[in-house]
Amino acid sequence: MNLRESLIQIIKERSFCSSSEPKFKLVSGALSNFYFNMKKTTQSPEGMHLVGRLVFEKIKELGLRPDGIGGLTMGADPVAYAVSMYSYIMKEPIQAFVIRKGPKEHGLKLPIEGNVKQGNHVVIVDDVVTTGGSTIKAVNLAKEYGLIVDAVIVLVDRCEQNGRQNIEALGCPVYDILTLNDFIPAKN
Repeated sequence: MNLRESLIQIIKERSFCSSSEPKFKLVSGALSNFYFNMKKTTQSPEGMHLVGRLVFEKIKELGLRPDGIGGLTMGADPVAYAVSMYSYIMKEPIQAFVIRKGPKEHGLKLPIEGNVKQGNHVVIVDDVVTTGGSTIKAVNLAKEYGLIVDAVIVLVDRCEQNGRQNIEALGCPVYDILTLNDFIPAKN
């Protein structure tokens, strides 16, 4: 079994839920017949390894050379950490960073935590994209902070509610590791 198939299998076992009736409420408020609780995959040792390697290999395949990788906390965090760790093992380190959902009220009040600074090239990641709302917020906050967003990589694109197109409207190319079609056969 290749890495991609192994990740699909883990997600099916731990993170993918489906129902014949739309019963899963999404962030958008819509009800769906399926749901991805990706933290059960991205926070497991094997899942982290597969995610880190597959996303790192996607970055290399695309010819990107980012200084950092991150996204909106909390879905993006384990993805960014896994890629950062794997990149270090491969002797091509990429710094992980976290984008806060709201401003920090104490200390330095930083919107972004990690070893990135203005002018750095970054890849924004997310675990699942539906409408693209969280990813769009991450891209906008990264740009406001002075980061140069080279691309967005998502683990699973649900292929609905124009998520990919909404993100691409910001001028960022979007790439996926998996799509809904890897879990539910496409309708003809």
